[in-house]
Amino acid sequence: MTDYKARAKAIKMVVFDVDGVLTDGSLFLGDDGQEYKAFNSRDGHGMTMLRQAGIAMAVITGRRSEVVRIRMESLGVEYVYQGRRDKRPAYTELIQACGLEHSEIAYMGDDVVDLPVMRQVGLAIAVADAHPLVKQYCHWQTRLPGGAGAAREVCEELLAAQGKLDAIFAGYLSSS
Repeated sequence: MTDYKARAKAIKMVVFDVDGVLTDGSLFLGDDGQEYKAFNSRDGHGMTMLRQAGIAMAVITGRRSEVVRIRMESLGVEYVYQGRRDKRPAYTELIQACGLEHSEIAYMGDDVVDLPVMRQVGLAIAVADAHPLVKQYCHWQTRLPGGAGAAREVCEELLAAQGKLDAIFAGYLSSS
């Protein structure tokens, strides 16, 4: 793994996979075929802090789920690409839509389907319980597993690397 803190300073957008990153990868299916997912609320607050700091966010996921749309909308995630097993075309669309360079984008993944995009971005991040090949090709690996605080860990580390975390925390400590 290379020095991720130097790469983190240039990041203007974080792209998240969903299953295995923002969730633990479990899929709960009801008798009616409805799909359910559990998201970590602390991960969500980390994403809110990113947005407050002016760092854009996107999601590229292989599955399609209404609950993902609802959750990402509630977190202010502007770019949501669902049903994209091959994530490269969605990433190309995203680059064109946001006008950023590869070096300004971080991607957080957990499985081999994430590798084609992870190999293009400025900061490739693997969750602690990622596939071994993903860990081999990432710039940084979280301490926490997907769906259990890994996204929050990334959000705080990025904000700290950019010198923005203390100001955000100060807002929670002020009495006014």
